Amino acid sequence: MADVVELNDLDSLRSYHLAWTALHAATPRASYFQTFEWLETYWKHCGEGKRLRVLVVRSGGRPIGILPLVEQTEPSKLGPVRVLTYPLDNWGPWFGPIGASQTATLAMAMKHLARTPRTWDVFLPRWTAHDTTDRGRTEHAMRLAGLHAVVEDDQSTSVIELDRFANWEAYLASRTTKARHEIRRQRRRLAGKHRVTFVRHRPEALRNGEGDPRWDLYGQCLQIAEQSWQAVSRSGNTLCHGAVAEMLVDAHSQAARLGMLDMSVLYLDDKPAAYYYAYHCNGAVLGLRTGYDPHFAAGAGTVLLGRVIEDSLNRGDRSFDLGVGGEAYKARLRTIVQKSSRLTHIAAGAWRPRALQAARRLANRLRPAS
Repeated sequence: MADVVELNDLDSLRSYHLAWTALHAATPRASYFQTFEWLETYWKHCGEGKRLRVLVVRSGGRPIGILPLVEQTEPSKLGPVRVLTYPLDNWGPWFGPIGASQTATLAMAMKHLARTPRTWDVFLPRWTAHDTTDRGRTEHAMRLAGLHAVVEDDQSTSVIELDRFANWEAYLASRTTKARHEIRRQRRRLAGKHRVTFVRHRPEALRNGEGDPRWDLYGQCLQIAEQSWQAVSRSGNTLCHGAVAEMLVDAHSQAARLGMLDMSVLYLDDKPAAYYYAYHCNGAVLGLRTGYDPHFAAGAGTVLLGRVIEDSLNRGDRSFDLGVGGEAYKARLRTIVQKSSRLTHIAAGAWRPRALQAARRLANRLRPAS
């Protein structure tokens, strides 16, 4: 017999830590952001004023899937709206249920949400891989539970499908002539002027005897970030931004212990010039932050990213997610653009989100055709 256990605090959830870890290992397109450790870090730093709702789906008393959710109040033009969504806050491009039994987990979780008291205005599973990994499961499960949703594009992320290429040269051959020329030119130019050293730190998990966070390298990444545009960024999510610095330090330590840390630094004459900070899981690299010291030539960032991609090909990584955004360098390097979706279900009687939805639809109809 299948049932759902809802847990609203981390202390209760810790008894499922081992089960969560086992389910995560079988999760399609799993990432660091779907680990118990990420939720623990996220809740420590971002949980104030929010309500945790983790749904553990069991069969015969054994967990077969987990759906982590959070209720939070979000601002809107008409006032505050209570939103039930995933605990991600745009740190990664994808999220979804934990475990291999995705269909059963979503079906049971949605039925549970439909029959429990509604303390939210909008159920909004953002960052859903609707057209790929999810394959419409979330929408179907919501519809069967009476939680009819509007599906819309959310964000676009640039991905390099590394498993398409035998090696670095094969990948380079797939790029435009201009992109190939620029990557090779920058490598030659830096090598002609400096002693170039590339270091990539990707430790095995603590359970395998490693888990070294290499705080020296992390400090150098921070040093570079503080010299770059990131020092004055107001987005609040760069490595050196005070609002999230402590959270990222905790996440760094957790990712290292899990064997999911991926950190690279390029040195010019033994001085740190550029960094690339990422997480990885099951051969999938997810880029988080990158930067270079402007006191060096700008080509240091290009050279570093090329070295990271080449090294990933040599390691046999399957994919390299460059992250959300349409920056020109991502367009030059990616092989595919993948879109996440947001699914919106508005509770009956929630007038603010309904009015906002109606206004958005009207604006879309009135917008001139391009």
